[in-house]
Amino acid sequence: MPVFKTPFNGYSVKFSPFYESRLAVATAQNFGILGNGRVHILDLPPTPSSPFVELASFDTADGVYDVAWSESHDSLLVAAVADGSLKIYDLSLPPTSNPIRSLQEHSREVQSVDYNPVRRDSFVSSSWDDSIKLWTLDRPTSIRSFQEHAYCVYAAVWNPRHADVFASASGDCTLRVWDVREPGSTMVVAAHEFEILSCDWNKYDDCVIATASVDKSVRVWDIRTYRTPLAVLNGHGYAVRKVKFSPHNRSFLVSCSYDMTVCAWDYMVEDARIGQYGHHTEFAVGLDMSVLVEGLIASTGWDELVYVWQYGSDPRAP
Repeated sequence: MPVFKTPFNGYSVKFSPFYESRLAVATAQNFGILGNGRVHILDLPPTPSSPFVELASFDTADGVYDVAWSESHDSLLVAAVADGSLKIYDLSLPPTSNPIRSLQEHSREVQSVDYNPVRRDSFVSSSWDDSIKLWTLDRPTSIRSFQEHAYCVYAAVWNPRHADVFASASGDCTLRVWDVREPGSTMVVAAHEFEILSCDWNKYDDCVIATASVDKSVRVWDIRTYRTPLAVLNGHGYAVRKVKFSPHNRSFLVSCSYDMTVCAWDYMVEDARIGQYGHHTEFAVGLDMSVLVEGLIASTGWDELVYVWQYGSDPRAP
């Protein structure tokens, strides 16, 4: 499958929910510490031997840490930027007309953004300012802030079935579950003894969620019985930066790590690690699985490369 070289360090990659060959990539200069950012919109080539087609790119004055496609408009996406802003882009408009909106409320870097897949009209952002904010496209200000975490909130992810429920993962070592109709979080799970960098809901069981931590492990939880994890997945050599459940298989998930690898897991079997990919040569920090094509995985990292491959194949194979 093809490889795309980005000018800056890769931070996040997301498949479009509308077009099976389209993905967005968030990048940041100088490893996100200082400098510019860029969002790339790519189409997979018709043949594996051909290069990626870059449909558009959008430059920012600060690094871009995450992107999320709109679930209601095929041309819209939201970028999480290191200056504390969220920028909304419309691919149907010329570059000079973008971004169509910049939402500036967070006081520190925005680490994640996730679009509501059920209601499809709202999204959540999480930030190094310890807060999470709820937004809609038609409002210039956030609807609400959620401020219970004691340290950076590295991820906030909507439940795939319940329109009002999302989870958050924080450097305060907790996973929290929220219902936007409630005044505070509805559940706090001390999921790891070290910072939690990522979380994701199971797409087939809306009570199962995975967390990824600096402690090098991925843990799978049932929020109905959250005293002990359903599974502890060990195998990464350094902090696990991102975890993602398959949209097509109940027990399948993938993770990427500062050990430069992507791992595939089946958390319901004893030997849970069923694949390991060592194609990156720097920290692997961005990871996604396609909703439209079963088994299609994308990853990006600080080596400035974007890979797309089918589970079971070699990401570096031509």
